[in-house]
Formats: sequence, C-alpha cells, structure tokens
Amino acid sequence: MNNFLPWLLYSTRLFMLNADSSKLEIAPRSITMAPTIESFLASVGVSGTEAHDLIETYEKTTSSPLFLVNQVAQLVLGKDKTDTTPVNKTVASENWSQAVISEPYCILQPTNTIDVSNALKIINFFQVKFAIRSGGHSPNPGFSCIGKGGILLDLQRLNQVTLSDDKTFATLGPGGRWGTAIATLDAQGATIIGGRIPDVGVGGLILGGGLFHYSGEYGLAADNAKNFEIVLADGTVTNANSSENSDLFWALKGGGPNFGIVTRFDLFTIPVGQIWFQVSLYSVDQVDDVIDAFVKWQNNGASDLRSTVGFAIGLQSITVGLIYSAPVESPPAFTPFYDLKPLFVAVPGTIGTTGTLTAIVGQTLSNTAERHDYRAASSLVDAQLYKDVHSFWRERALAAQNTTGANQTFTIQPIPRNLAEQGLAKGGNPMGIPTENHQWWTTLIDWKDASDDTVVRQVSIDTANEWERLAKARGLWLPHLFMNDASRDQNPVASYGTDNIQKLKNIALKYDPSQLFQKLQNSGFLLSQV
Repeated sequence: MNNFLPWLLYSTRLFMLNADSSKLEIAPRSITMAPTIESFLASVGVSGTEAHDLIETYEKTTSSPLFLVNQVAQLVLGKDKTDTTPVNKTVASENWSQAVISEPYCILQPTNTIDVSNALKIINFFQVKFAIRSGGHSPNPGFSCIGKGGILLDLQRLNQVTLSDDKTFATLGPGGRWGTAIATLDAQGATIIGGRIPDVGVGGLILGGGLFHYSGEYGLAADNAKNFEIVLADGTVTNANSSENSDLFWALKGGGPNFGIVTRFDLFTIPVGQIWFQVSLYSVDQVDDVIDAFVKWQNNGASDLRSTVGFAIGLQSITVGLIYSAPVESPPAFTPFYDLKPLFVAVPGTIGTTGTLTAIVGQTLSNTAERHDYRAASSLVDAQLYKDVHSFWRERALAAQNTTGANQTFTIQPIPRNLAEQGLAKGGNPMGIPTENHQWWTTLIDWKDASDDTVVRQVSIDTANEWERLAKARGLWLPHLFMNDASRDQNPVASYGTDNIQKLKNIALKYDPSQLFQKLQNSGFLLSQV
C-alpha cells in the first residue's frame, strides 16, 4: 500500500482559478482530502476479500494505474462491460473516420446511468486519461477515441428511445443513432428536432447544437431540450432543466463536452407530421444559376419558415433538396428553383414523413471505410460571395482530387434569423448565433491515404480563410463557427463571445471544480483551450 499512496497523492489534482479568473492553475490535493484506496473501493461496492486481493495484485506489479482501473471496472461494472488489452478491434474502430481510429487500453461500455457514475468515479480517483464516444461521428482525432494511454467510455449501449404518454417529449440515450431514434418516434406519430444523418450519435450532436431540417422554424436540437440527466465529474447524478440547475442547462445547449456526461436527453416533440420533399441534381455548369436561385430563396422564400433547402455542390454535380414541413405539393416558397432544369430528379416531389426522408438520406450514404474531415465558416447572404469562394474552392479541390483521389463538397447551410430567435425564446444558449439571416458553410472531405492528409485538408483550410478574407473586405463576415461542423484546429467556443465564454468557464468550475473534463478528457472543444 505504501508504494501506491504517494503516487495517488501526486497524481490527484485540484484546478483553481487564479486572481484574474481567466487561467487555470494546478494545486496538489492535500493529504487530508485524498481518500484511501480501501475507502474508495468500498464506495463503489468493492470491499473485503476482493479489495484486498486487488490491492495486493497491484502492489506486486509494475503496471500503470490503467491496470488497476481495468481491474476495478471489471468488478464494479462487470466483465461484460469491460474490454481490456488487447481490446476488441471491431468495437475500438467503430468511429466514422479512419483518421481517428485508435486502440485504447480498455473500453468501458456502461448500460445505465449508475455504470457511467461509477466509471467517472474510477477515472477521477485514479486520474487516468479518457475519451467519450457517443456515435463516433466526429472526424477530429482524439475527440471520441484514445490510444493505449487511456480508456474509452463507449456509450453505445445507452441507446434508449421512448415517447412520453402524452407524446409531448421523447427520451433518448446518448449512444443511440439518429436514424433509429427518428424511425422509432416516426412509427408513433412523433417528430423531434434531431440529426439529419442517420448514423450520427445522439449525444455529440445535441451538445454541439444540432442543426436539423426544421431548425429555421423551431431552433436547434439543443434549443428543444426539456431536460438533461447528467453525471458530474465526482459521479453525482443530477438533472439540468429550466428550473433545476438552470445555469448548467443553458451551458449544455451547445457548450460541448465540458461539464459532465449526459446520460438522458428529454426533447420536446414538434407539431410536424407529413411533409413534402424533393431532391434534384444539377450540372456543375449550372452552379451560378443554382446559387442565384438559392439566394433568392434565402432572401424571400425562407421567410416561410416551413421551407428549407439542402444545398451541396460537389465536383461532378450539385444536389438540391427542397423540404417543406407540411404536406403541400410544390410549395411557392421554392419558386426560384422551379425555373431551373435539373440533370435529373433523384427523388420526385413526395408527401412523406421525417422518417421517410431520413431513410432516403441513409440510402445515399457510402459505407466505404475512408478518412474524413469537415470545416466551418459563416457569412451573411450574398450570391457573388458564394460564387467567388466556390470558384476558389473548386480549383483547389480538383487539383487535390487529381493527386490524391479525394472527394470534396461545398455545402451552404441556410440559417434564418428565426433559428437564433427560437434559441433566445427557449431560454437561450451559449453559442452566440447572429440574429440575422446568414449561412454556415461546411465541407465533407473523403480520402483514403494518411500520407495525403495535409494536401487534402489544406483545401478546406484555404477555403475557410478565403471566406474570411473576401467577406471581411465586403462587410459580410461573421466570426461564428458551428461546433458540429468545426475541424480539429478550429475553436468554435472562442466564437461564442466574451461574456458567454466567461459564463461557461464559471459554470464548468462550479460543476467540475477539479476540472476533470478539462485535464483528463483526451480532446474535444474544451474550455481550457479557449
């Protein structure tokens, strides 16, 4: 025991604000504050012979603390929820992008909130590095994965989807996928603001905001939250809503992975049943005409908040999805597009449901294992700006494709002012979204070889810089970055505004005074990096 205690006292830390409240300093925990390993094991249900044997085994080895973490986790969570080195490669590699695949020392797969609480208690006590994975869709290295120096907390078994008896809200687990969630609720005649891509995980999307087809009408997914059940760094389980821990509730609505692990999301349903949608493909030679139609809709048709447009420009074709949140054939809001002649109509005008639309989106996605990345930029609405930046991007994207085979897209996401106003009306969020009509640009990049990473990613980096350069020169620049689209080297939280950033830091210190999520979490858009 004597060999273990000095290491424990050295490794356990508290993080405290310094005098100007803008930086975090590290101070060692006093000896009177450090629990003994015996008392800790007893607190998580390990005592007597098991505790004695575990401590004795550890003292006889030269293993890292991860060895003991794994042993404790097997006793507390169960061996069926604890996978150790060599870990199951299938589970370890379930991330969407091949660029982020890592093999952790062990994988913990909790099945309920108590499991998550105990996992965090173990992590906190032994001060080991960890990563949290909801759906693993982030292409940013380290955000939802970790190597052999840490443990992966994989939430995929927390995948519940239930609808309240009165159908006013749905309860979702963080490890569920949006395709399953939407289909399950759709079968019960219910609709929520969620994720557009079926394979995306529930948890990460909501904590980053969550842009959906109907966000222009109802706000982001996070804005439609009724309640979060969250496990704090010390293992405490609590709720955050408009009346309980309301400051934490506000912070979780787009504040990222900085405050705890949300184990249950309660989301209000919305009054959307049958909808109309149509998907058409256009030639890249029509790009200027399609952009003009899109901007005409943004400036006029988008005032009908039931309308939205999915607009992605590829290297070989342009995809335009028209979506209307009511069963109205060929809505007048989309008039600018009706004068365009597509190469072909991939999905004719259809009266269906959100579940129908989501299933169609899922059928268009590739299952090929590739490396992926995306990036964020924002600006006010302007057709010439869109055209100029697209021209800049296309030249570089084609050059990169010729040398690497990488495929890239240029996507303009319409953000009507009502999206931000809905967030404010529903209690506010920390994202600082501009209350005016604008756009969130993003790009999806797919490629195969790690040796091409720099060349491929440079296209989107240069394009985001060009958005900023041209938009600033023309008075159209917006500094806001949407977290769910931000790349590894971007800092979306820094774009939330000084007051919101300070408020988020204060809330993080209140609910995580040891700053476990800032220091031990492997990576992510963390407040400690702002």
